[in-house]
Amino acid sequence: MKTNNLEKFKDKLAAGKFCLGASISVSDPSVTELACEAGFDFVFIDGEHGNIDRDAAMKHLMAVSGKDAASFYRVPDTSHTEIKRVIDFAPAGIVVPMVMNAEEGRRAIAAMRYPPVGDRGCGFRRGPRYGATEFAEYWDASKQEPWVILQLEHISAYRDLDRILELEGLDSIMIGPFDFSASMGKAGQWDDPEVRRVFDDACRRIREAGVALGCSLDMRQKEWKDRGVQYMQVKGDLPALYERWRSVIEEAAAW
Repeated sequence: MKTNNLEKFKDKLAAGKFCLGASISVSDPSVTELACEAGFDFVFIDGEHGNIDRDAAMKHLMAVSGKDAASFYRVPDTSHTEIKRVIDFAPAGIVVPMVMNAEEGRRAIAAMRYPPVGDRGCGFRRGPRYGATEFAEYWDASKQEPWVILQLEHISAYRDLDRILELEGLDSIMIGPFDFSASMGKAGQWDDPEVRRVFDDACRRIREAGVALGCSLDMRQKEWKDRGVQYMQVKGDLPALYERWRSVIEEAAAW
């Protein structure tokens, strides 16, 4: 849809571009607009860990209009209710965190598609551009939008990965390495042999299944790109601000 730039993002992936994203956790939508102007390929608007309420969510999603970045919104959990609260604001994709098994994934997918395929409610808002888009065109587009992104963040989900990858309507898996490694009792131990083996295996199986592979981590990005990751959230708004302010303070010491 023109309102969320999903097609632009998918075209970049199809062309083989490694797409970069910024994580947005603050309520001010100008930060999303800033990330778009900086040149990111997508914004990862975080409704799970940030302080973004429903009103702010819509404003963040509106901030990408006319830009080149796709708008991905992470809901707090896998529930139908949480997905319903933002889906009518027309994000390019909805990121569902901590999906533990295929059954949870199936329910999340159903919440993003209208009947008879799913059980999404009909509340037409930004998707059909408040009526500016012909209904038939919108209804057809809604069969593929928003992009369904399930997060692989727990060893339990890894053990059910084959069934998750078989889910009808799944577009992408986005790995969350910190939570994933923590669920193995090895938080942040990136060089641990078991952690590396599981990460390598998960990435290989996801790509072989023809499912788009994403990741969210602000370090060791080249390592994940080499695993076949196609798009990556590489920096959050608050860490970026902190790091730049610290560098200014350190630079000032030489004045």
